Amino acid sequence: MFRCDGEVNRYRKHVPGVWAGDETCGWFILPATARRPLALRIMAASGEGWEHVSVSTATRCPTWEEMHYVKGLFWGPEDVVMQLHPAASEYVNKHPFCLHLWRPIEAAIPTPPRIMVG
Repeated sequence: MFRCDGEVNRYRKHVPGVWAGDETCGWFILPATARRPLALRIMAASGEGWEHVSVSTATRCPTWEEMHYVKGLFWGPEDVVMQLHPAASEYVNKHPFCLHLWRPIEAAIPTPPRIMVG
């Protein structure tokens, strides 16, 4: 289930004239830490049957560990979310260092057999 718990909510940013979100959606900037050397800029939204979180940094794409961390902020440990590689004709790149997490609201994401994942 899409959520915005206290850990991430304290980093919510309110920008005048820009959509501020609701209890689950909005803009967030997680500051750099010893374990995360760069700030993570996050936009969380839901609509048209999807939950969506975009994650970016100023100088590089987020790492797998950073994406995994953000996944845990917005979804539970047993929720399946995905990163998509769309068809070339559908591709949009608005930021060179941004990755996205997606989860359909009304459908389960199929997953391969467990033996193939690890």
